[in-house]
Amino acid sequence: MENVHLAVEEDDLYSGYNDFNPTFDSEDLENDMGFQQAIRTSHGRRPPVRLSYTVFILIFIEMEREKNTIGSRENLHVGIIFDGAARPMTAVRAAGYTSYMTRGSSFDPLGQSRGPAPPLEAKNEDTPEEKIKLLEKKVNDLTEESCVAQSTGNLQLALEKAKEAGRKERTLVRQREQSGNSDHINLDLTYSVLLNLANQYENNEMYPEALNSYQVIVKNKMFSNAGRLKVNMGNIYFKQKNYPKAIKFYRMALDQISNSHKDMRIKIMQNIGVVFVRLGQYSDAITSFEHIMSESPNIKTGFNLILCYYAIGDRERMKKAFQKLISVPLGIDDEDKYILSNDDTSLNMVIEAIKNDKLHQMERDLKLRTEKYIMTAAKLIAPAIETSFASGFDWCVDMVKTSQYVELANDLEINKAITYLRQKNFNQAVETLKTFEKKDSRVKSAAATNLSCLYFLEKDYDQADRYADLAMNADRYNPAALINKGNTVFLKQDYEKSAEFYKEALRNDSSCTVGLYNLGLTYKRLGRLEEALDCFLKLHAILRNSDQVMYQLAILYPLLGDSQQAIEWLMQVISVTPTDPHALAKLGKLYDDEGDKSQAFQYYSESYRYFPCNIDVIEWLGAYYIETQFCEKAIQYFERAMLIQPTQVKWQLIVASCYRRSGNYQKALETYKEIHRKFPENVECLRFLVRLSTDMGLKEVQEYATRLKKVEKMKEIREQRVKSGRENSARGRREGREGSAGSADSGHSSGSIRGERLSAKMRSLPGSNEPYEASSPKELDASYVDPLGPQMERPKTGAKKRVDDDDFAEEELGDDLLPE
Repeated sequence: MENVHLAVEEDDLYSGYNDFNPTFDSEDLENDMGFQQAIRTSHGRRPPVRLSYTVFILIFIEMEREKNTIGSRENLHVGIIFDGAARPMTAVRAAGYTSYMTRGSSFDPLGQSRGPAPPLEAKNEDTPEEKIKLLEKKVNDLTEESCVAQSTGNLQLALEKAKEAGRKERTLVRQREQSGNSDHINLDLTYSVLLNLANQYENNEMYPEALNSYQVIVKNKMFSNAGRLKVNMGNIYFKQKNYPKAIKFYRMALDQISNSHKDMRIKIMQNIGVVFVRLGQYSDAITSFEHIMSESPNIKTGFNLILCYYAIGDRERMKKAFQKLISVPLGIDDEDKYILSNDDTSLNMVIEAIKNDKLHQMERDLKLRTEKYIMTAAKLIAPAIETSFASGFDWCVDMVKTSQYVELANDLEINKAITYLRQKNFNQAVETLKTFEKKDSRVKSAAATNLSCLYFLEKDYDQADRYADLAMNADRYNPAALINKGNTVFLKQDYEKSAEFYKEALRNDSSCTVGLYNLGLTYKRLGRLEEALDCFLKLHAILRNSDQVMYQLAILYPLLGDSQQAIEWLMQVISVTPTDPHALAKLGKLYDDEGDKSQAFQYYSESYRYFPCNIDVIEWLGAYYIETQFCEKAIQYFERAMLIQPTQVKWQLIVASCYRRSGNYQKALETYKEIHRKFPENVECLRFLVRLSTDMGLKEVQEYATRLKKVEKMKEIREQRVKSGRENSARGRREGREGSAGSADSGHSSGSIRGERLSAKMRSLPGSNEPYEASSPKELDASYVDPLGPQMERPKTGAKKRVDDDDFAEEELGDDLLPE
């Protein structure tokens, strides 16, 4: 059998090997251009040569073996046969004959000669162990989803996921106990689920539930280091303002933390000190803060220590605490590492990459916060540590100059000047700022900007312009300096140039809201209303609750012909500042223009309630009551106008006429007599006195009629003198009106829109033919019903006859004494 086997093997293995097949000629494949082009990858790069050759040879050997296979296809191999032995997979074993390799064996790495591999055993998910594993995975997934939801701000979803994870975890524990594997309970998983649930309760401000969850963890002795969570419980009591319990839990946590965790102990002691400050126990807070400053000093604790010393009024300890504060190391490297080099290009690339990274931003924030603490502490203790604010501030400046924050000294000096401004000590502020004129450009520009603002407020516009130029020359990119320069040019009415300065300030600092606001005002002065509207709309997008911006928008829309938009913006202004009388009056005027008298009356009344000195509002309300025939209510408004403008006789004449219209003739007569006493040459008052005396049958009729005639003759004489003595007739007419007795005080200005509106609404009184104002005498008729109707079309001159022939029929008066 062995010889037969050998013979068969020889015939099977070596048959056909002497025949040359050109397909297997792989020696010249490197020079075959078509083959090389075919085996290139999609990226145009050639794959490794050895792998390509091997794959190619294996493919063709497989094809050839399919042609020459002897036996069943299940015994087909993929491999290369050399001398009847299988080639080993690695070079560790020699390629020759071995004892366990028969002559007919072949290389079979996949084990195909042994038949198909048995299938993998499927997991049985119904077993208790598999169920426990799946449930444990579900708990981990829910906890992770809860944490992700919290990081995205969805606190409610995070709480729901944490609750579900807690329920699944309890189910998991019960299943382990039922399966007899209670010793294999995953305590870490239980701890993480409970802790996450407590955190989510706290984030959702469900403090009792959070405290219960923390208590479950703390009381379980199987959890190591669970005592640290008493810090979290103390934080919750602090939020609930239960300060004694907060201190208790902080101290319990402090006792359970070893001295090796120094940073954690320091933070807990900071919390204890802050709670003592809230309780007003400054001595205990000082003890905690002093211990921290001696062990691990930091800026925040140093500042809190200064506040405590300030609260108890200890000057010397305030000074020592300030010195400790400015000596605290920040741990920030020098800013020179971010300066670009002229030689090393690769270094510059690294600097550009780290110039605005998270670490550098953190360093900047820390530095800014530290400077803010130092500046605030200096402003706080300066008046307290010395006899005067100036000397205390000078001491702080001297201390800062000798510290690592030497660049803050100039800022403190400028802050000193600003403090003088708040104390309204302008001279000292100016003197302090002028000392910076010879310093470096940044400080010089800041000081000059403040000086320009000071002089601008004092209306010394030449000095304001000078220092604005100085600030711009020191730092052209200073937006405040550019705005001050634009303001000085704005006052000179050079609006185009001022707009350029405001635009330049915005180019240097796009967040400069003052420049954008002033630019909108400039465009409004130039009549470029659309551009002004665009500026204020942009500003409103930045400052959502700025009533000034919304008011400017309300002013612009009527100019553009859109009153409804103006009303909407004014409603927003009132929602922000409901007591602004000007906005209320403007809203009332818009409703009046729209014809809605009731809404206009409501807003005018509100405006008058908050500011009862606006003549326009007083005039409109008085005219409204006269129009609605409530003259008694109109009297109080015109009496207010009399107090505001006591030299204007028209308000007093209107009050007297209101008394007449309401039927109180005696009060009207007394009012007219009082007006005649104050303004004896007022023609209108004398005419009313003649009329009332006649109607009431008084003896003073002849006396008032004589005075009226004399006053009118004096008026004519003055007018003739003025006309003859003046070459300019227009100016002569103005002089004549001023010289006439009380005509300037009679109350009507022909060029005043307000006066025209008032005369249109208050033309007549019942039972009289006399007007309210001197500009339209004798126009009124007792039978006239609607004073705002036809009276608007009547002439305002004395062209027609002023009195009827029978007005003074019962009096024995000469024709020369009758009014014209």
